[in-house]
Amino acid sequence: MTETEIQTRTRTVFPRPDLPLNLTESGPADGPLALVLHGGGGPATVQGIATHLAGRHGLRAVVPTHPGWNGTERPDWFTGVDDLAIAYLHWLKDEGHRDVLVVGSSLGGWTGAEMAFRDDGAVIGSLVLVNAAGVAVPGEPVRDVFGLRPDELAAYSFHDPSRFAVDPAALGEERIAAQRANMATMRILAGDPYMHDPKLLNRLGRVRIPTLVLWGESDRVVTPAYGRAFAAAFARARFETVAEAGHLPQIERPAETFAALDAHLAALADDKSAPVA
Repeated sequence: MTETEIQTRTRTVFPRPDLPLNLTESGPADGPLALVLHGGGGPATVQGIATHLAGRHGLRAVVPTHPGWNGTERPDWFTGVDDLAIAYLHWLKDEGHRDVLVVGSSLGGWTGAEMAFRDDGAVIGSLVLVNAAGVAVPGEPVRDVFGLRPDELAAYSFHDPSRFAVDPAALGEERIAAQRANMATMRILAGDPYMHDPKLLNRLGRVRIPTLVLWGESDRVVTPAYGRAFAAAFARARFETVAEAGHLPQIERPAETFAALDAHLAALADDKSAPVA
């Protein structure tokens, strides 16, 4: 099946009676599971990753919409990235999933890292972080995006901002309102302390699953130096950069980003097929 032929389907699951999770699935319904987690820009920013994983690798790629994004329900008690991580782990455990590939971009990468150190049941088999936030690195603070104008955010986020500049006047009131609501949700989940868990970096050494930390070289929201420190905290992580890409390499340089994912999955397959000494 080619990537242009991939069909998507949606469903809603309830890890708790008051917590609906809206899922968009691509690929074979009985394929190995990949969980693809979005950042502040919403699920559209990672759908290309899901389509590639489904079409190239035959994975059942699932993109949740984080509660509170795009008008979805977020209970009042749901106030942190740890709530995201626990909700997704509970759903995976409830359905009996094992050896799941988790790919997370930006805030989604933070969520994936939180899931990995909480996973005590081999639910997650591998982890890919793409320009992830979530840790405190001395001398490398995460750029405060909440007060930035769209042109300023593009300048910090992209290698070539001119390709992705958005004129707010052309968006329309409905889309502007939705974007503001998404940012308000992100502020609730990740605004205090800003875009990190102070304890997370020191906990990641317990995560022993194969991990790829993938970074756009031109990111000025979370810098490559921040990414290297993130990768160094894991027991089995490899750090790799994508040239001429910023905070969203899967959008700015999809071919190079997907090639890095393909290599990571090939290495995982080689490890599984290698004879045990």
